[in-house]
Order: sequence, then structure tokens, then C-alpha cells
Amino acid sequence: MPLAIVVLVLAAAWRVFILYVPGLSNFSPVMALAFCAGVYTRDRWLRLAPFLALVVSDLYIDQYYASVYHYQWSFGGAVLRVLCFAAALGIGAAISGRRNWVNLAGGVLASSMLFYLVTNTAAWAGDMAYSHTVAGWWQALTVGHPQYEPTIFFFRNSLVSDLAFTACFALAMEYASLRRGAPSLLGLKQVRR
Repeated sequence: MPLAIVVLVLAAAWRVFILYVPGLSNFSPVMALAFCAGVYTRDRWLRLAPFLALVVSDLYIDQYYASVYHYQWSFGGAVLRVLCFAAALGIGAAISGRRNWVNLAGGVLASSMLFYLVTNTAAWAGDMAYSHTVAGWWQALTVGHPQYEPTIFFFRNSLVSDLAFTACFALAMEYASLRRGAPSLLGLKQVRR
């Protein structure tokens, strides 16, 4: 439990930190944390850690956006983000019995794509600046609003961070398992000496 609290605090702090480093926008461990919680944990309290990190950091981020950009997230948007993270948890739980590197990569890729498609489609549907056509939807998915970074930039950062943090979490779990003398968590064959 102490390790979960440390990971939770670090994940929330990281989301707040990247507000001040625009090049790292959306480079966050929270989606990977939610996905890996589904893959590796059965404890429902540990499965709540990514959601707590998301909600706590969202409170600060919402105030930051309101003061700097004069933009506030909607309650519906917050619920949509939480549902996307819950889906990642479910995807992780679905592959937990068949853990290997290919399934981990596929699962986190599916989680990232789902988040990207759902949140940008919601932005397209709710933002009157986008034309409500296929071209407007494509704009929301790729370039977004001209005065901001392209949305594909945010997806790239999300995807890279999700893959990298999932690999880090999986390697840490694998290392801990092997240190205990337990079998590989990823179905890897142990080398006999």
C-alpha cells in the first residue's frame, strides 16, 4: 500500500508538472497506471489509485486552465475521462490472464486510441467552432483549433507515454516477481542454470 500511495502522488504531481512544460503535454503515466492496475492487481483499492490521481490532479489542472486560458472543463468531460480510464482498467483486466509483451502493447494501444477517439469526438460534438461534418470531426482528430497545437501532437505524446510507462510498470512487476522467486508474470520461460 505505501508503494501505491507513492505512485499515486508521483502520477498526480507529474500531471501538474507538465502544465509548465508545454512540449510534454499529455505525456502522463495515469493511463498506463489504470491499464496496469487491471493487468496486475486484484485489490479493488489499488485499482482506484489511477482514478484518485486523475481526479486530484484534474482539480488543480482545471483551476490552472481557468486562470491561464479562461477555459474550464465541464463535469461531463471529467466523467468521460474517468470512463475512458475505467475502460483501460477493464482492458487490462481482460488480458491479465494472457500477459505477454504483445498483449500488453495491444491493450495499452487500444486504451490510448479509445481515449483519443472518445475525447476528441466529444470535443467535436460540443464545440461550435468545429463544423459538424466528417471534415469537422477529422479536424478535431488531427489539427484541432488553429490557435493551439494540433491534437495529433497530444495523441503522439499520450501514446508514447502510455507505451513507455506500461513497459516500466511491467518490467518493475516482472523484476519484483523474479526477485521473490515466483514465476514470470509475462509468461516468459525462466532460464535454468
